Amino acid sequence: MIAALSDILARTHTLTFDCYGTLVDWETGLRTALARGTTPSPPEFFDAYLEQEAAVESGPYLRYRDVVRNAVLGAAARLGFPFHDAHARSVGDSVGDWPVFPDTRDALLKLGRRFRLGILSNVDRDLLARTIARIDLSFDFLITAEDVRSYKPAEGHFRRLIDLHGGAQGLLHVAQSVYHDGVPARRLGLPFIWINRRGERRTGDAAPLAEFADLRSFADQM
Repeated sequence: MIAALSDILARTHTLTFDCYGTLVDWETGLRTALARGTTPSPPEFFDAYLEQEAAVESGPYLRYRDVVRNAVLGAAARLGFPFHDAHARSVGDSVGDWPVFPDTRDALLKLGRRFRLGILSNVDRDLLARTIARIDLSFDFLITAEDVRSYKPAEGHFRRLIDLHGGAQGLLHVAQSVYHDGVPARRLGLPFIWINRRGERRTGDAAPLAEFADLRSFADQM
């Protein structure tokens, strides 16, 4: 085990996780939901959606299902692609049905024998509840966008986490997205484990304590 990681883990009592991207295959889930319409969306639609989602999330707080709807319709308008409102709403409602990564449950069961487990997620509580039912295990606490009325990479989730625990000591955040999770976590003094499921190149945006290809690889270090 990496020496720095071993030292941090020896002082850690709580692991927090991003959910969609780290525990759940958000990309497959989103692409599947977008493709359910009668007319296939163009190849560039997915990237256009991501840009629109980031823009909507940076504005006044909306429920996540409404963020998704607005981002879908915004991407469609930008590309001149016909996308019905009912379909856009169904994409947001589908979040709780997105597939869980195959290694998620076993890794969390292993980690849960040593640490308290929490989720910091950019979704509504009812959508997250459906996902947790699919993972089929319990978490010690949840912090959602609905709770803090903002979306990562804003610091609301992390500030709530630190407040709940009386400081950052003993906390370790685990996530796939450097942009949404790594940068704000490190800015507030939280160590960050990068689960690099997409095989992305490391940048200087946020220095992770360690990098793993998937959650199983991280759990196997325990």
